[in-house]
Amino acid sequence: MLTTGIKGNRELIVTKELTAQAMGSGELPVFATPAVIALAEETAWRSVAAFLEPGQGTVGTKLDVEHISATPVGMKVKCETELIEIDRRKLTFSVVVFDEAGVVAKGTHCRFIVENEKFLKRAEKKAEDAGVKGDS
Repeated sequence: MLTTGIKGNRELIVTKELTAQAMGSGELPVFATPAVIALAEETAWRSVAAFLEPGQGTVGTKLDVEHISATPVGMKVKCETELIEIDRRKLTFSVVVFDEAGVVAKGTHCRFIVENEKFLKRAEKKAEDAGVKGDS
């Protein structure tokens, strides 16, 4: 059952591919803000996935995360999330990212529960209406 208090955590080692320089979000070889965000989103969705109904998933809709400290290549980072609010289909998570020296980023992240098939059909229809051909 989906309830507040569900926690998630994921760890990774910062590689050159995860730097601002490599991801195009800056010119320095430190853990990129887009990588921080991706880690936060992954940690949050994975934490609640097992509590959803078959055919459901979540999609990220809002992030308010402050990236406050640089992390060099080779350091380990850990993301911790906690589901702090449920408002019908809207899920709000607290997010904290640490490296071996302390807090790297913190904030909140919102996700919505969706019916995967219905959600994808709407996205495909949007592309069709815009005259865009997809890969599938």
